[in-house]
Amino acid sequence: MIETISQTCIAPINIAVIKYWGKSDEDLIIPLNDSISVTLDTNYMFTKTTASANPSFTEDTIILNNEEGSKDNIRFINCLTEVRKLASCSKNAQTVEQSKWKVAIVSENNFPTKAGLASSASGYACLVFTLAKLYGLDTDSSELSALARRGSGSACRSMFGGFVRWHKEEPCIAKPVAPSNHWPELCCLVAVVSNRSKTVGSTEGMKRSSDTSLLLQHRVKNVVSLRIKAMEEAILQKDFVKFAELTMQDSNQFHAVCLDTYPPLFYMNSTSQAVIELVHQYNEICQQVKVAYTFDAGSNAVLFMEKSELGRFGAVFHSVFSSLPASEFFKGSSFPLEQVKDQFLDLKSNDSTKGSVQYVISCDVGEGPKLA
Repeated sequence: MIETISQTCIAPINIAVIKYWGKSDEDLIIPLNDSISVTLDTNYMFTKTTASANPSFTEDTIILNNEEGSKDNIRFINCLTEVRKLASCSKNAQTVEQSKWKVAIVSENNFPTKAGLASSASGYACLVFTLAKLYGLDTDSSELSALARRGSGSACRSMFGGFVRWHKEEPCIAKPVAPSNHWPELCCLVAVVSNRSKTVGSTEGMKRSSDTSLLLQHRVKNVVSLRIKAMEEAILQKDFVKFAELTMQDSNQFHAVCLDTYPPLFYMNSTSQAVIELVHQYNEICQQVKVAYTFDAGSNAVLFMEKSELGRFGAVFHSVFSSLPASEFFKGSSFPLEQVKDQFLDLKSNDSTKGSVQYVISCDVGEGPKLA
């Protein structure tokens, strides 16, 4: 009797600081513009995927977060087909034979799914990486990046740790800008405002924006290339102020594109807007940009800062948005909260903000996919 082969891996989410929104080719998932992201530490946020194969399996199956996935999911099929093609060309006869077997995929996220926290990026990156390990493929991250893109565009960036740029030009893959240990002082707080799935998915939202938003056309033609260059320089120079300003400006423009879309797309909510207002007020009191926000297609915030700012900003954020003790509100890497100083007391919560953030995950910059 032939034994089942199996492999389990984890992959990180990545947070775009210069965003991609819209495709020039829907089938191949070619973006309208380049993008840059930060990969987050898999110690606290990750997708975990187990892939198993056996000649007795009669069909390919996928279970995502304990629910059976559609066998007709074209993106799942694309990724599986492309990895099998590589395996079928192996010089190892056993690998060639195993590439013909049906697979069972079980995948889960330890963070909210379809809520604007890049769950599809980590999910498809993990799927492709796990399948490659299942078949024992000696394939570099660049080739896997191209395959992961067929599942979700931003998944190509989750194939690398640190700071990553996705190039729209052929072969349309992600490449590292700087490794995860390049800027050890940089960290982030992921503020979970809502666990609910967004009402309009990113794929549909991008298509709607591409078809109707004149602002998106202006952004692609006149804005993004300049921001890409400036962001790469800010990262390489570890210039937090420039990094923060570009991150916030690009997030704001992305959501302006969503509003310029017809019918408009509403991904942020009143709590998201309150987070933005707090960050700007906080930076104004500090008389320097100390914290940056970014929002993908959802209401949940990612707040970048250097570690020296965590204790002070964390205390202010907790006082404004939490109704829980700090020990329950903050998850992930631990850090000591400072006492809220007099100049920040006016930022304390009112009835509309208290309890509006469910919890916060503290993360460092992290590595790419790995064996679990």
